[in-house]
Amino acid sequence: MSLLTGQTAVVTGGAQGLGYAIAEQFIAEGARVVLGDLDLAATEAAAKQLGGDQVAQAVRCDVTKADEVDALVAAAIEAFGGLDIMVNNAGITRDATLRKMTEEQFDQVIAVHLKGTWNGTKAAAAIMRENKSGAIVNMSSISGKVGLIGQTNYSAAKAGIVGMTKAAAKELAHLGVRVNAIQPGLIRSAMTEAMPQHIWDQKLNEVPMGRAGEPAEVAKVALFLASDLSSYMTGTVLEVTGGRHV
Repeated sequence: MSLLTGQTAVVTGGAQGLGYAIAEQFIAEGARVVLGDLDLAATEAAAKQLGGDQVAQAVRCDVTKADEVDALVAAAIEAFGGLDIMVNNAGITRDATLRKMTEEQFDQVIAVHLKGTWNGTKAAAAIMRENKSGAIVNMSSISGKVGLIGQTNYSAAKAGIVGMTKAAAKELAHLGVRVNAIQPGLIRSAMTEAMPQHIWDQKLNEVPMGRAGEPAEVAKVALFLASDLSSYMTGTVLEVTGGRHV
């Protein structure tokens, strides 16, 4: 039997990048997945590519709006009969130095990452606490551990996700719900590959393993935290960085 046979997962930001890789890994292990993302057409295309309605469904969702996150969770229950795993992965960047960053750029990043993760955790917990089981996986970043230049908004949000994860883990542990976080480092994606070459090279030089990570390598860690392989783990933060910033 596969690790997630018969389980239902929701993945925010699931249309591309890490979210898509996580959904793909979950489906390979027997799960059914509902993808939530802003671009419905892209999300529907991703769900079709993952195997169609029997295993993957698409819902338009703005994670900064609690009612839309509630609707996303409700759609998973309606489509597949329950909710076992919640992956709060949706994110954006609005990089700028402190001097140049606008209030809007700060607010946008905090809203999507921090409030979005809170909305997802809250909505999932409401269902999982009744079932006395469930796994919530929150996507932080190595930027939330060390702070990166030009990312006062992003680093603050990602650090906040760690604190939120630990607090929620303590609240929900006695109800059988586990909450853990992942801190990816330099992972190859459309977003990171859009960096200027000299910035990419600088970051790559900081990685002891000498290479960028692949989305599938983060997805495997999400699988570990979502499955019974990590049944005695909650409130933990796992770094997937190739040794960067250890």
